[in-house]
Amino acid sequence: MQFKLILHCDEVGDNKIPINYQYPLSAAIYKILAKGDSEYAAFLHEKGYGKGYKMFTFSDLKGRFKIRQDRIHLLGTSVEFTISFHLPEASRTFIEGLFRSERITIADKKSKVHFKVAAVLSQPSIWNGEQENQIVRKTVRTASAIVSGNKKENGQYDFLSPADEEYTNTLEYSWRNKIQTLYDDETAQNALLKIDVEYFQNPYRSRLVTIKADTLEETKLKSYLNFKLKLTGEKRFVDVLLNSGAGVYNAQGMGCLEMVGPKEIKNNRND
Repeated sequence: MQFKLILHCDEVGDNKIPINYQYPLSAAIYKILAKGDSEYAAFLHEKGYGKGYKMFTFSDLKGRFKIRQDRIHLLGTSVEFTISFHLPEASRTFIEGLFRSERITIADKKSKVHFKVAAVLSQPSIWNGEQENQIVRKTVRTASAIVSGNKKENGQYDFLSPADEEYTNTLEYSWRNKIQTLYDDETAQNALLKIDVEYFQNPYRSRLVTIKADTLEETKLKSYLNFKLKLTGEKRFVDVLLNSGAGVYNAQGMGCLEMVGPKEIKNNRND
């Protein structure tokens, strides 16, 4: 399930947030979840779905702004983003209620902006009566940059770009791991999953994102955006990917996906 959150600044003036806003925004989301249901928030934060997965992700912020050095200077009084959860449909009203009229602070040691959640807009389902086990194909685009690669023995990643031959394999690997966590080993192993990369007329871009900047736990992630993924799999498994994100570091705002419109599919330069 997906929601659009519209945020309004509490104060008028030179409002600026860190360019690496993903971690503080993620922390603000956890804080809201904790206020609504402390047990659920603790489950997400500490255990995920058994292997540390926090089956949610969120998009880049959208709004009027200028980037100056390591700050994003807001030119308007509002920004918006989408957030996706892989949760039972029955929890939609609960999640919507958690965020309504809440406050979100995006800050680091240099700057701070307080926002009020002005609106929580539940987004319509993309499904039209497909059966859970039905093989479906969906084309999506990056709503936030995707982080993927091969994990080394020290726990760090060799980050891969969409042009790398192993890129789709690593995306499918993380997708299969999520299915294994939600279902079981046999289901994950036997699942038909396929990801193909497709490009827009403008080339994909890289983005270096820093998590927990200026701390001992600082982590730099090389991510990529501005391209499409063609997904093939059972409806229930495609839903997992759409709701929880592609690649890794999803709960830090990486790998959020959105549907591609018919015109964008038609204008694919590879067609």
